[in-house]
Amino acid sequence: MIERLLTGTLLVATLASGAVAAENGEELRVKITKELPSVTVEHGGEPVTIRRDQDPEARIDDEYARTSRNCPPFCVQPMQLLPGVTTIGEIEMLEFLRRKSEGDDSILVIDSRTPDWVARGTIPGAVNIPWTRLHRGASTYDPFLVENLLIDRFGAELDGTVWDFRDARTLVLFCNGPWCGQSPTNIKALVSMGYPAHKIHWYRGGMQAWQSLGLTTVQPE
Repeated sequence: MIERLLTGTLLVATLASGAVAAENGEELRVKITKELPSVTVEHGGEPVTIRRDQDPEARIDDEYARTSRNCPPFCVQPMQLLPGVTTIGEIEMLEFLRRKSEGDDSILVIDSRTPDWVARGTIPGAVNIPWTRLHRGASTYDPFLVENLLIDRFGAELDGTVWDFRDARTLVLFCNGPWCGQSPTNIKALVSMGYPAHKIHWYRGGMQAWQSLGLTTVQPE
């Protein structure tokens, strides 16, 4: 099976084994860090290797090259979103993805964007839970679906009317970037429900920062 990946603006194909070779079989020249050339994670049941685009002429997608959008709703988000919520960068995101792919079921990486945005590409290993699922003001909000989501996907328990989050998963959320309110909306909704802030990590840079570094993205099936 061939997994089609979108790396920055470069469309590449890689074997499902997850092995991504540099051009002409040479060592990757554009690494993630000096010691870390790539990270292999699981996405949709298949291994995907995350690396940086090797083309020195590659450019970020036009959608993420835009500097100005109307605010509201596209307002600049603070670095510290809520007390207790940890803001992370790409290296920390990759570590969460690696741990998850190696069987750490206590971690869930969430793309908080609506499906139209996700269709343009997402981070390998992430699952899509749009902000409209958790936000009470959204037209698609359904409290029964939220309850099932908290129990089945997030690992929370409901004792009568009281939520128990002691064994709930560590959540890592992202959206489009510092100007995007979709993951902040999800995070605020979860904290308002009682989800422990220390169990939530926020990749503030989102897809804009991810693509600006030429890191691999996948398109949903």
